[in-house]
Amino acid sequence: MLEWGNFLRGCFFYLSWGLLRVIRLCKRIPLSMAGYRLDKALAVLFPTYSRARFQQWIREGHVSVDASFPQSRDKVRGGEKVEVVAPVVEAVVWQAQAIPVVLLYEDADVLVVNKPANLVVHPGAGNRENTLVNALLNYAPELAQLPRAGIVHRLDKDTTGVLVVARSLRAYQQLVVQLQAREFVREYQAVVKGMLVSGGCVDAPIGRHPVHRVKMAVVSGGKPARTHYRVVRRFRAYTQLQVTLETGRTHQIRVHLAHQGFPLVGDSVYGGRLTIPPQSRPELVSVLQAFQRPALHAERLGLVHPVTRVFMEWSVPLPEDLQALLAALSEDG
Repeated sequence: MLEWGNFLRGCFFYLSWGLLRVIRLCKRIPLSMAGYRLDKALAVLFPTYSRARFQQWIREGHVSVDASFPQSRDKVRGGEKVEVVAPVVEAVVWQAQAIPVVLLYEDADVLVVNKPANLVVHPGAGNRENTLVNALLNYAPELAQLPRAGIVHRLDKDTTGVLVVARSLRAYQQLVVQLQAREFVREYQAVVKGMLVSGGCVDAPIGRHPVHRVKMAVVSGGKPARTHYRVVRRFRAYTQLQVTLETGRTHQIRVHLAHQGFPLVGDSVYGGRLTIPPQSRPELVSVLQAFQRPALHAERLGLVHPVTRVFMEWSVPLPEDLQALLAALSEDG
């Protein structure tokens, strides 16, 4: 149960800021959610807000279930009345910037973007400007009214490829539900160090690295994560893979493949120092030395349109640097 100290601090917050500056949510938990963790049930019931946000509100005493104050891990039975009365957090105002955006598709509800390398998706500490969100706000200012500016899922800074952005609140809510239900189709192309004999599946939980907190790792007690991969082409000391995500954890592909002993080419965080295979052609040495990002490309994305309910998919070819890498590997024999 929640400590009364946290609850009283929450009450003091309301008295200091005024009762009108709060978010109020109220629903009954459906019987179909019996057995869900409370934080997960809330994230499904109110998809405008993230599961992490609900965990924070539960800790701070802003969530009650049948007039009691549970913990995030408590299981629901179904039929309970859940109420959320939480303080309004003033949103950070992100600036629109005239940064080019390559659109694969757009309508009134979604934008589909071909993200380049070296572009952070969402503003954060140390990256308030020159992100994809800054670019999108310049193209579609209405995104400023949506949670996370319409960003439903992310790609790492140096990962290229397809990314969908919600353009309306109804689209955002529906896409979040699809993502949480693992209904997105996400296929990647990757180049890894080492020669894989066959494809496979990595089913290993991912969480913060116990020592290096800026990194992720396969750890007991982490969040469930599953990655499928198959061999596209083998080279002398490298393998091209097609990778399919079943879940979407931070750095999931990079962590899982490195955990298998086959880190991505160019991944200095999870792959260690660059090693050049013996007797490599000078052209390959030059390309490998110049490749300064994880060799990962989000090639294909499929989803059900949040409004029309029609399945749609988009794909983009490999970027020039990955094409050059594969060509050099092929010529090296």
